[in-house]
Amino acid sequence: MGLLDRGLEIKDRDQIRLMRRAGLVVGETLELLRSSVRAGITTGELDAIAEDHIRSSGAVPSFKGYHGFPGSICASVNDEVVHGIPGERTLADGDVISIDCGAIVEGWHGDAATTVAVGQVPDEVTDLSEVTRQAMWRGIAAARLGGRVTDISHAVETHVRASGSYGILEDYVGHGIGSAMHQPPNVPNYGRPGRGPRLVEGLALAVEPMITLGGKDTDVLEDDWTVVTSDGSWAAHHEHTFTLTPQGAWVLTALDGGEAELTALGVPFGPLAD
Repeated sequence: MGLLDRGLEIKDRDQIRLMRRAGLVVGETLELLRSSVRAGITTGELDAIAEDHIRSSGAVPSFKGYHGFPGSICASVNDEVVHGIPGERTLADGDVISIDCGAIVEGWHGDAATTVAVGQVPDEVTDLSEVTRQAMWRGIAAARLGGRVTDISHAVETHVRASGSYGILEDYVGHGIGSAMHQPPNVPNYGRPGRGPRLVEGLALAVEPMITLGGKDTDVLEDDWTVVTSDGSWAAHHEHTFTLTPQGAWVLTALDGGEAELTALGVPFGPLAD
């Protein structure tokens, strides 16, 4: 493992493959949680499902104990954007929950998030989540070896701005990932292209737009974790961890490696051979 300037961690191919193993655990856990979300379940019950699956898969939850965080997932409901602590809150029909999940395999991390509707939600909330998801994929699709980090940022912002009047969080951003969950560089969800560190083989990034139906301003609740919108507007959060190979992009937390979405966007899909 080498280091580039600005403290960027560059992984070799075996280390990227370990990150893929962690990413698959995360992806499988999120699929399990998506199918488990229903009216009447508590966020604490979802957390227990996640921890059991992560550990039974031979991995360790990234989040549990991270700076004292008590859960294995972040469970953020309605106007909660990110870092919601799972517990006794019971989901109701019409809620929307953003679930963030991380796992560690042999010291290497995967990190992803998804937003799930509980029963029927207003069309504007469905649209918000889909715009956020699409913006994430367009950010990943904009990444090229030799490009710059803010090429991703610009693609995310461009899609969101073209899709409606949404708020893009600026205080919470994507990040580098590898032997630690959060590493340089930051990956903002807005900005001009062609700036920031170069995108090189062995760099892994988590792209995670956090978008609201209102403004970009947020507050942190008294639990010192849960981030809510200042105006009470609802939010969505989607995230994937990806890397670039000479063949193209490889989404380490997507069960298919991102093949379907990247191909639909006309972007080369570049998994490493086992």
